[in-house]
Amino acid sequence: MYGDKATVRKILRDSGDTWAVVGLSGNTSRAAYGVAAVLQRFGKQIVPVHPKAETVHGEQGYASLAEIPFPVDVVDVFVNSALAGQVADEAVAAGASAVWFQLGVVDEDAYERTRAAGLEMVMDKCPAIEIPRLD
Repeated sequence: MYGDKATVRKILRDSGDTWAVVGLSGNTSRAAYGVAAVLQRFGKQIVPVHPKAETVHGEQGYASLAEIPFPVDVVDVFVNSALAGQVADEAVAAGASAVWFQLGVVDEDAYERTRAAGLEMVMDKCPAIEIPRLD
């Protein structure tokens, strides 16, 4: 519904390889940890974003998107839906080209704002599920 096959493909193939993963920590039981590992296996550079700013999968973490000292291409959002809109707005401000809301993360207003700002966006999908499906 919020991210057709063409948009999914465009983000995974053409939107760049630096993915800020918001909500990624060293907690191995969290979905973000496993998804970030899959992204790395498929050649993406992950940037952990979490208040603890932990190093995860060998990559330096940052407490917020604004603290990342280099451009990010895609912002992958693992926070709950109530907080996701703010992260999407921060992604726009940071100059990202795309935002990806994970499975279960839904904010229709944030989707509309992000698309209106010119970014690609997918909502309620998982890149770890979608990336192996690419032709």
